[in-house]
Amino acid sequence: MAKPPVHEDTLKSDKIQIERKTFVFALKENPRGRFLRITEDAGGRRDKIIIPAPGLEEFKRLVDEMVKAADQTRPKD
Repeated sequence: MAKPPVHEDTLKSDKIQIERKTFVFALKENPRGRFLRITEDAGGRRDKIIIPAPGLEEFKRLVDEMVKAADQTRPKD
């Protein structure tokens, strides 16, 4: 039995194109709270992840660490 849809308000959204992928970031709110939905569109196939707002600082910290690690492991010219 399908659940009825939950009303969501979009508070802010933006998108970026990286190579052949489009990423849409949407900060949303519903009766359960605020969350960030990240949608990846690659050739018509869409995948989504949702991060509850209370976890965004920790999520950002981990992404920052991954960016730093990627820069450190990049071959030097």
